Amino acid sequence: MVLSANPGLDQISIIESPDMGDYLSSIPIIDLSSSSSPETIVQACKEFGFFKVINHGVSIDLVEKLEAEAVKFFAMPQSEKDKSGPSNPFGYGSKKIGRKGDVGWLEYLLIATNAEPFSESSIAFLRDSSSSSFSSALYDYISSMRKLNCQVLELMADGLQLEQRDTMSKLVQGSECDEIFRLNHYPLCPLPHEGFNGGLTGFGEHTDLHLISLLRSNSTSGLQIALSDGRWVLVPSDPEAFFINIGDSLQVLTNGRFRSVKHRVVANNLESRVSMIYFGGPPLAQRIAPLPELMEEGEQSLYKSFTWGEYKEAAYKTMLAAYRLEPFQL
Repeated sequence: MVLSANPGLDQISIIESPDMGDYLSSIPIIDLSSSSSPETIVQACKEFGFFKVINHGVSIDLVEKLEAEAVKFFAMPQSEKDKSGPSNPFGYGSKKIGRKGDVGWLEYLLIATNAEPFSESSIAFLRDSSSSSFSSALYDYISSMRKLNCQVLELMADGLQLEQRDTMSKLVQGSECDEIFRLNHYPLCPLPHEGFNGGLTGFGEHTDLHLISLLRSNSTSGLQIALSDGRWVLVPSDPEAFFINIGDSLQVLTNGRFRSVKHRVVANNLESRVSMIYFGGPPLAQRIAPLPELMEEGEQSLYKSFTWGEYKEAAYKTMLAAYRLEPFQL
């Protein structure tokens, strides 16, 4: 399927950049080699719903190899990229995000990676022998992300003092788990007028649906997160680190103790940006509800119990910026 038309510039909103203030330095940096990481992770999840991890053990050469393959793909002629157009909903897309009319200054690849060797991803170029280097780099990267995803979730369990440290990580392991990988490219964009401090919306404000998402970007900044007081904060890029977003499902599992962070991306006219995001989700039939061992005496659940499949389907019917947990609150 090829996109029949793309939105024009006048349909993509602009974002004024927030001031670069001292509060940027308060974004947590978690050293995964430190014995204190479980406690600092829990603190970051409660205050920000967001943190950066260093000493993560993922080979930078592996990361850069996949990024190089992505750059080569996005540099292909548009007619070639369109051959890998979206199919339920995986594949290549441009400007249009989701089913409800959200748009942004980006192009992307959305890949279902839970079926190895990614045969169910519905992306023509991955089935082409000429792109075996892309498929190989993707396989190695996803393997590393699975390990990092479980490691972070188990450190969270340690920090929450759960009896079983795999209480959450086991939800995202196994062949039935719902695993998605996203490559985003934000090309250089025109400024609306001279002297404007900001850029076009690359990816509109939203929260992620999964437990956590693992983000890596190149050296170009553009990511912004919302603080609890509503202020938007610019996140300086660090291509050697990974950024972790807390998602809606983990907010529910912790009965609101962890905050699902609202975030967005702004494109600019100086440098293009490439980001790679891994989402490890549970099986579609997995029920999501607050963990009983976290609940204190007399504490009431803030959310209805639902399956991961039910939540995904409901969320995909909304706009990006919608508070998608609202129908599931008690």
